[in-house]
Amino acid sequence: MGRPFAFPRPRVPQRKRQAILFAVLLSILAALQQWRPELFHVGSHSRRPPESGRIERVVDGDTLILARSHERVRLIGANTPETVKPDWPVEPWGPEASEFTKRFVAAGEVRLEFDGPQRDKYSRLLAYVWVGERMLNEELIRAGLARAELNYPYSDAMKARFRRAQAEARAARRGIWSDSRSSEKPSTDSRRSNRHYSSHSK
Repeated sequence: MGRPFAFPRPRVPQRKRQAILFAVLLSILAALQQWRPELFHVGSHSRRPPESGRIERVVDGDTLILARSHERVRLIGANTPETVKPDWPVEPWGPEASEFTKRFVAAGEVRLEFDGPQRDKYSRLLAYVWVGERMLNEELIRAGLARAELNYPYSDAMKARFRRAQAEARAARRGIWSDSRSSEKPSTDSRRSNRHYSSHSK
């Protein structure tokens, strides 16, 4: 008895297989970039060059909107009390932090410098905001209107600056450090977090 006849299996050319595999890989990378954009902006090799511009609006103490591109900018390493978080009360010293930021950027053009991941999970630009030789991130911390966020991937030199600014504010009992309840809160340096900056999009 002879062997049953089998139709020959169609052969996919090697180049076509490679093209299909490449297309699938690109699709996976595109989806991952949408979900976790910060993974694609790590390290000094991908650092974005400094930019200059004007601020259209201050959302709150640590979040601003650029006039030209209308992009949202989130300050690196500085977390101010909440004022616009949905279903959340305005926190003590939040309005003062927002007013401080408005006055700081009111003079005109600002300079943005980038360090570590370029965007957070809400696609906001992460930046140091400079006016002349003064950095908004650092000045908010020094004034006691922001807590230093030290668990995130940016330069050790900047973390050291923010630690010194926060120590100065605490020693002088400025802003949030003038309230004993705030002073008892654990520092962001001692809390472990996997979230990229704020837990909501301002």
